[in-house]
Amino acid sequence: MHYYSTEKVCAKQIGVTVDYDGYITEIEFVGGCDGNTHGLQNLLLGMKKEDAIAKLEGIDCRGRGTSCPDQLAKILKRL
Repeated sequence: MHYYSTEKVCAKQIGVTVDYDGYITEIEFVGGCDGNTHGLQNLLLGMKKEDAIAKLEGIDCRGRGTSCPDQLAKILKRL
């Protein structure tokens, strides 16, 4: 798993692994709201990265212009 730094959110890093077929196999948030991050992990494991990006991209948290889900979408786009 590779960890990526985040910007403007409570989670300081997000670790994610995508297999060769484009499925998310591992996710770990470092920091952030424990219940929300565990919920995201459970919902997204086994999902195609393109589907996750479509669902998460652009979600805003408290007017920050981003959120933990949006940061994860940005990371997935780079993979």
